[in-house]
Amino acid sequence: MADTGAVKSENTPFEGGPMDGRVLPVLLGPTGQPPKIYRIPVPDPSGGPDTVLVYRRVPRGHSRRLGIQQGWKYAYDPEGRADTGLRWPWSKPDATPGRKPDDTDG
Repeated sequence: MADTGAVKSENTPFEGGPMDGRVLPVLLGPTGQPPKIYRIPVPDPSGGPDTVLVYRRVPRGHSRRLGIQQGWKYAYDPEGRADTGLRWPWSKPDATPGRKPDDTDG
């Protein structure tokens, strides 16, 4: 197997859900940040389909004096929403049920 060099990871805390209070090493991407969404598959003991725990990356905190971000942590997302993908400023907003994006009448 070829040597890929040093793979960087960061100890990242988890909040909420079954992983509350745990700190795991999470691999960093090419930009030096952990992934926005962290999915943890949990096998079903009865042999059924796996349950997937979804955690979303949120800022850990900010410094008092300059307001610089202190790092990242993962917050539990119980609904496990699908990733919305990229949001461009020129994209149309999502339509709410029963309304079209162009509908000006309430």
